[in-house]
Amino acid sequence: MNSTFKLTVNGRSHSVTTDPDRSLLDVLREDLKLTGAKYGCGEGQCRACTVLLNGKSVPACLTAISDADKKSVITIEGLAKGDKLHPVQEAFLAEGAFQCGYCTAGMIMGVVGLLEEKPDASDADISLRMQKHLCRCCSYPRITKAIRRAIGNTPKSAYNPLNLKVGRGVPTAPKGRVEVVRDWQAQPGLPTAPSLNGGLI
Repeated sequence: MNSTFKLTVNGRSHSVTTDPDRSLLDVLREDLKLTGAKYGCGEGQCRACTVLLNGKSVPACLTAISDADKKSVITIEGLAKGDKLHPVQEAFLAEGAFQCGYCTAGMIMGVVGLLEEKPDASDADISLRMQKHLCRCCSYPRITKAIRRAIGNTPKSAYNPLNLKVGRGVPTAPKGRVEVVRDWQAQPGLPTAPSLNGGLI
């Protein structure tokens, strides 16, 4: 049976009548037309769908709309203030911390959530939080530099908190993910350019 839920998304009040178990991601994308949060795995394992719920980063694909009732949701579309990007968005842009861009919105929201909780996040904090985010293009070194830039303490040497194996200077996906990368890249209709404020895909 459908129920009506009220939530604030990017500062605007919305009322949605739908199945209580329907995912927040589905409501954001299909009902509110906010497509910045991406559907990646549907299991909370890639975090491409990350949004902030009452200031805490959550996987929208696993969050029921009923759990967002009377709460505040921030998506990638709501980070910038007019033409002024959020500091984390600026850091990702400055470091070129993306390739295809499919995971970028989720990565940024994950970092924003982390820094909301711990403005002076340590290397261990970054590793623990960001290891949940999957970048199929393996842009982890640049993502790490962007995070350090956002915190305001970018190290001189490259650093990889996600503990990826590196061969010939190029980070490779953990064992078992190589085929995922190949299959994902072969799918038609996926974005070929990143967007720091979300996209239509």
